[in-house]
Amino acid sequence: MEVERDALDAYSRVVSTVAAEVTPHVASLRLGRGAGSGVVFTDDGFLLTNAHVVGGNRTGTAAFADGTESGFDVIGADPLSDLAVVRVRGGTPAAARLGDADKLVVGQLVVAVGNPLGLGGTVTAGVVSALGRSLPTRTGRAGRVIEDVIQTDAALNPGNSGGALADAAGQVVGINTAVAGIGLGLAVPVNATTRRIISALLAEGRVRRAYLGLVSVPAPLPEPVAERVGQRICLRVVEVVPGSPAARAGLHSGDLVLSVGRQPVSDAQGIQRMLFAEAIGIGLPVTVLRNGAMVDVIAVPVELTEG
Repeated sequence: MEVERDALDAYSRVVSTVAAEVTPHVASLRLGRGAGSGVVFTDDGFLLTNAHVVGGNRTGTAAFADGTESGFDVIGADPLSDLAVVRVRGGTPAAARLGDADKLVVGQLVVAVGNPLGLGGTVTAGVVSALGRSLPTRTGRAGRVIEDVIQTDAALNPGNSGGALADAAGQVVGINTAVAGIGLGLAVPVNATTRRIISALLAEGRVRRAYLGLVSVPAPLPEPVAERVGQRICLRVVEVVPGSPAARAGLHSGDLVLSVGRQPVSDAQGIQRMLFAEAIGIGLPVTVLRNGAMVDVIAVPVELTEG
């Protein structure tokens, strides 16, 4: 019994310490008829939240745990990552410490801080239930999969969206984005890809992406090929959009994609990581296995539009 009390006390100390550190950096956001949360990530008033929280609004009001309120302006939103940046017009608390979600492990303690159901400064705790989940998103006819989504059993409710998911060190490793079901929450990871998106939103108010126009699924490589190239999983092309860069490059349904841009790929996210603004209009080498033979083609991505 004494051991159980000690374990509970240790758990409580971690959660309360993280809550005390992170809560001041999380704001309640009100926009039109909607509401959500946001996390201060710079010392000059920029907050990170979800694109679905800001919706089509351009302004709103942020309220912090210390009781201060201030108007804010939406700087940019990216529905395909469900991330948005807003800037508070008045003063804000100092920036929260951002971590790296790529270092998380399943079973690790995480703490969610947000404003569910209008209840400010709400803290829930749980563990990382799974990593590498995918969350389909869409804007117009453009679809994408948010990669490496964090799944947690920390209780999330409407209004938590845009709030912080923190690790035991008090570092924000995710932005809570959706309630997927009872006892199930999802968060967009804070990692190198997220930082590229944030930088683009700060600089241009949007994220420019390149487009290839192929749909693929992971597939095993034939054993002799796998041994020769040192790669066991590739991508099988299941659809090539007519008239797309992939079609113009000569890619076909059934091709096994081994590498893109000279980098081995084993999932769709491996391609998506390369399709940012700098890839638009630039020849991208693609190596495929077709009818038992290696084929190299050059695809030239175009800019992804919402049309």
